[in-house]
Amino acid sequence: MAEFPQKRLRRLRRTETMRSLVRETELSVNDLIYPLFVTHGKNTKREIPSMPGIFQFSVDMLPDEVNEIGRLGIPAVILFGIPETKDETGSSGYAPDGMVQQAIKAIKQANPDLLVITDVCLCEYTSHGHCGVVKDGAVDNDATLELLAKMAVSHARAGADIVAPSDMMDGRVKSIRQALDEGGFENVPILSYAAKYASAFYGPFRDAAESAPQFGDRRSYQMDPPNVREAMREIEADIEEGADMVMVKPALAYLDVIRKARDTYNYPLAAYNVSGEYSMVKAAAQMGWIDEQRIIMEILTSIKRAGADIIITYHAKQAAKWLAGE
Repeated sequence: MAEFPQKRLRRLRRTETMRSLVRETELSVNDLIYPLFVTHGKNTKREIPSMPGIFQFSVDMLPDEVNEIGRLGIPAVILFGIPETKDETGSSGYAPDGMVQQAIKAIKQANPDLLVITDVCLCEYTSHGHCGVVKDGAVDNDATLELLAKMAVSHARAGADIVAPSDMMDGRVKSIRQALDEGGFENVPILSYAAKYASAFYGPFRDAAESAPQFGDRRSYQMDPPNVREAMREIEADIEEGADMVMVKPALAYLDVIRKARDTYNYPLAAYNVSGEYSMVKAAAQMGWIDEQRIIMEILTSIKRAGADIIITYHAKQAAKWLAGE
């Protein structure tokens, strides 16, 4: 084997053209999914204070936004609803005229080619803010499954292309798959939040979706952050139950989990670059402490390099512009 001075690794780093030629990981706009928050009312575009540049939209304001998303080449959005009223069982989440159901129809009318993914979870719709039915002060796993299945079917009926359960109830993928098939939606894929951790990085999202739990926390159903072998068991269980794609959430503090999942399972793998990860970058950029563009592109590339095929990120619109040279 040649040694220095014959071996010079810097030879392949001399120019941008040379670096591009041998680059191992390429980030593309086709890798990106953009989250959208849909709220009640009309003529509303409300910036989320803890997430600069991210907004809650009323349904009537969505067409302009999704046309811009489509112009940028972003292939998909994922929807989160903020209803006008909430109750103990999150009934507005599976109502035919719910916020997400209305949004799906509006988006498909404005841009039929844009893939619409829907978050399937009760937390945004329950008065207590938990991801399932609460009985005796605890989330009842099995009582929640029927409601999640109803929500997924209602989204599919409204025109959703993909449903994405994020609740972390045991058996939810199987229940949703059976309900979709029985409802005639056997071709609607499931993107499962398979390894979703009980993370402190979700804080700003709970402002955006107005879904903070009113008591306790979600650690009895979301995963314990120190565990990676358990994440593989969760992913395996969801695949066995019928998931078409799986997700690791959050992304940055869990790159090792993404890599382990990529090496273990031959399924499309998504990673969610979550709200806290976004807000830290935006705050540091506003203070002038970092080069925002370079940091964002480095973060997204690191998630892709770790093994993610799909990246859900609030940076998607900015990244799409930079990738296009805008």
